[in-house]
Amino acid sequence: MSDTDTRQSLADLGELTNTAAAPAAAAAPAVEAPAAPAAPAAPLREREVDAQGRSYATGRRKDAVARVWVKPGTGKITINGRDQEIYFARPTLRLVINQPFGIAEREGQYDVIATVKGGGLSGQAGAVKHGISQALTKQEPALRSVVKKAGFLTRDSRAVERKKYGRAKARRSFQFSKR
Repeated sequence: MSDTDTRQSLADLGELTNTAAAPAAAAAPAVEAPAAPAAPAAPLREREVDAQGRSYATGRRKDAVARVWVKPGTGKITINGRDQEIYFARPTLRLVINQPFGIAEREGQYDVIATVKGGGLSGQAGAVKHGISQALTKQEPALRSVVKKAGFLTRDSRAVERKKYGRAKARRSFQFSKR
């Protein structure tokens, strides 16, 4: 096969693809498929509320586990039967547990009742924050995307590594003595 034959056959192939595409495009509008019902882009979750109008969720952080109930109210937060200012004396911990309401722009609109066990105060504050975020999205499913984008629905799985035998701590060795 010579160069001219190859060029000519390539030109013929190019014409074939152009002519094949044109009738198919013209015939496409003539044949209509039955229209399928349009599904919503992101289906809204159902609101999960008990008989008293509360939403329940469990929050976890480190070794702390928080059971959280959120209901419409005046913004009062009670942890283990005590007010948040008494239980979480440090302002940074109170700031942490109020973050979900700030992101969702719902400050002072919901009452929170939480029971927390295990861990230290920092872990407990993280657990309450996680539980509030989960319960808030159950109370108002439309807030889920905002709270999820802020990263509050994801459980922070970091925990203390266990101590190994033959070691002082999880990874630290005992002090070496040459003599």
